Amino acid sequence: MSKTVADEKSVSVRLVALCGVLLLGALGGCGYKTMPVPPQEIVPAPITDLRYELDEKGVTLSWTWPARTVRGDTLTDLSEFLLYRAVVPADSYCETCPLPFGDPVVISGGVVSVDAQRRGTYKATLLRPGHLFFFKIRSRAGWWAESGDSNIVSFLWDMPPAKPADLTTRSGPDRIILSWAPVTTHMDGTVIEEPVAYQVYRSQGGGPFVPVGELQENTGFVDADVLHGRKYLYKVQAVTRYPKGRVGGGITAPVAGIPLDRTPAAAPAGVEGIRTATGVKIIWSAVPGDDVAGYRVYRRLAGEKSPTLIGQVKATTLIFDDPEPPGAESWFYSVSTVDRAEPANESARSPEVEVLP
Repeated sequence: MSKTVADEKSVSVRLVALCGVLLLGALGGCGYKTMPVPPQEIVPAPITDLRYELDEKGVTLSWTWPARTVRGDTLTDLSEFLLYRAVVPADSYCETCPLPFGDPVVISGGVVSVDAQRRGTYKATLLRPGHLFFFKIRSRAGWWAESGDSNIVSFLWDMPPAKPADLTTRSGPDRIILSWAPVTTHMDGTVIEEPVAYQVYRSQGGGPFVPVGELQENTGFVDADVLHGRKYLYKVQAVTRYPKGRVGGGITAPVAGIPLDRTPAAAPAGVEGIRTATGVKIIWSAVPGDDVAGYRVYRRLAGEKSPTLIGQVKATTLIFDDPEPPGAESWFYSVSTVDRAEPANESARSPEVEVLP
């Protein structure tokens, strides 16, 4: 081997060694203490439930944080979310044209909870009237571990309608009846030429307001999916319909309603009357149910057409003493059940039992 070739090989070996040292130094300087995890190990699964809700101020986007990787492994944390938006004039929208998504809005991530999935939200305002808006979102578990696109949500934004006025509730038997004034103008006072619909929202037990039923054109709503004695809160939103979408407007202040209970309990069974030395003792069987508040005892004398209420006892009492009933050929007793409603519902009276003096 010539000296020149040997020198060249020696230089090559030194260069390779130097490059290796520089590479290790660069990795060490970037904070890597061990070999990096392959990207596919922590790439989050795509978000599939991106949603939106419109109000007079803009749009609120929400989604569930992914808790698994694309391979089904558990995620421990997410570094950030990337929210993309595309805006297209409604009168020039092309369904087959690519959407012009711009640079994303970066939203901070955090620790992922598998047991209680976290929800992300983002409020977008200053929307341009007469434009279609499209949103999608991605998540990252690291700067090089980015998920695929979520589902795309889209909506039209225009001048919102004013909020409905004069929202009232009226309680009926097993239902709550809502009514409100029709909305005819936008929030800026201009007359609405498009069709207007309404969305009812309900809250129960201090929980969040959720839509009840579908959009409707009527200015009234009957909520029959209610439980006796429970308080419900309602709000109504006006929505204008356009050929390429709809725009949610103002939402009323909440109003409360409590359904009336008009369903009585069953009448008591097993009613008996026993003559005693001091009068008459009436006994009966308990009526099952947590709604039973008590019992009413009636007495009718022979020859009378209607009985007379002579007493009421609590639900835990199944006996009643009628001391020294008025003189008669015989006495007829019956018992009814009353519930806890206000005003109370009373059952039919039991069959009469006759007691002889």
